[in-house]
Amino acid sequence: MAKIVVIGGTGLIGSKVVAKLTEHGHEAVAASPNTGVNSLTGEGLAEALAGANTVVDVSNSPSFAPEDVLEFFTTSTRNLLEAEAAAGVTHHVALTIVGTNRPQNIPYFTAKVAQEKLIRESGIAYSLVHATQFFEFVGSIADISTDGDTVRLPGALIQPIASEDVATAVARAAAGTPLGDVEIAGPEAFGMDEFVRRGLTFRGDPRTVVRDDDAPYYGVRIEERTLIPLDDAQIFETRLEEWLPLNPPRK
Repeated sequence: MAKIVVIGGTGLIGSKVVAKLTEHGHEAVAASPNTGVNSLTGEGLAEALAGANTVVDVSNSPSFAPEDVLEFFTTSTRNLLEAEAAAGVTHHVALTIVGTNRPQNIPYFTAKVAQEKLIRESGIAYSLVHATQFFEFVGSIADISTDGDTVRLPGALIQPIASEDVATAVARAAAGTPLGDVEIAGPEAFGMDEFVRRGLTFRGDPRTVVRDDDAPYYGVRIEERTLIPLDDAQIFETRLEEWLPLNPPRK
């Protein structure tokens, strides 16, 4: 079985990926700043990657400010790829997002595009797992779009996915041969407003969700199909109505 290092391995997705890989007999190593490995500074990378066959990067920027997120993904990825080349790593797996191959003006997407370019040009075989938005962000999307008791969101389409399914896709990629680019999504497409409305209604949240196609999504206006996958995406089965009862909002 392979030694697989998971950068961001103690976070929402990373911890699930480590558990899945370990369950299937791999030596999965959770690497993050609280385990002494920091991809942004390079601290601990050489030691963590020694003897590794595969590196999985599910780390995320602590700040979504345009300059910060671009700096995080480019610097972190350069450090990782350099350490991988020195360690003889043969497969780089990164979690990215659906829509980076289409015109848009979202700073986070711009940063992920830059990350993907570095990976593709590195000379190391890779798998880029492009995921749609996670169910887990239904509350935070509502919160950043709230004015008083009203949540204003566009009707642009979204095809959200459970983080458990994202972790399954990433773990499969890590345990297999390099895939190149693959898209993953949940089974249902909603308008952004409908997605959040269903989540808040189920949770008894009194806020009113209003469709406003000029309303921003994380600060920018999005097109109708920016966030949904193309026709050849891998579709996972978990539906929003199944996920909600098992995932109450955090207190």
